Amino acid sequence: MASPHQELKPGDLIEIFRLGYQHWALYVGDGYVIHLAPPSEYPRAGSPNALSVLDRNAVVKQERLEDVVEGCNYRVNNSLDREYRPLPIQVIISSAKKKVGQKMEYSIVRRNCEHFVTKLRYGKSRCKQVESTVDKGVLMIILGIVLGSSFAIGRYLYQ
Repeated sequence: MASPHQELKPGDLIEIFRLGYQHWALYVGDGYVIHLAPPSEYPRAGSPNALSVLDRNAVVKQERLEDVVEGCNYRVNNSLDREYRPLPIQVIISSAKKKVGQKMEYSIVRRNCEHFVTKLRYGKSRCKQVESTVDKGVLMIILGIVLGSSFAIGRYLYQ
């Protein structure tokens, strides 16, 4: 859970730690968040479901933070504040509330819940989960090529 000393403020990005991934929401005040929820997480949009990454559509929901969290650990994560200036709080909250109920295209790589909330807070869509995974994937491919090449050269030299 978030630290009891950590006060949630409207406009904060909430990172919720699910099994195998993080779900993201935007805190709008009075215990409520707005988030992008794939249909496999219905009827309770906060229900942890790793299969939600396979959905191609999602809906914007406003729900109580405690219902979305459902016992998972979470924290405020405004780490992109170091790179971008957050939009004015009124703009963030107003934009988020206008989207509630809208169906949106969903893609784990290009249009997921983290992209959604960072676009609301900063006006820029970012997902560090995907960026980190892509970076690790590229590194593993390069490492595989290097090791594979080394193995092939070694076999050639020692035949």
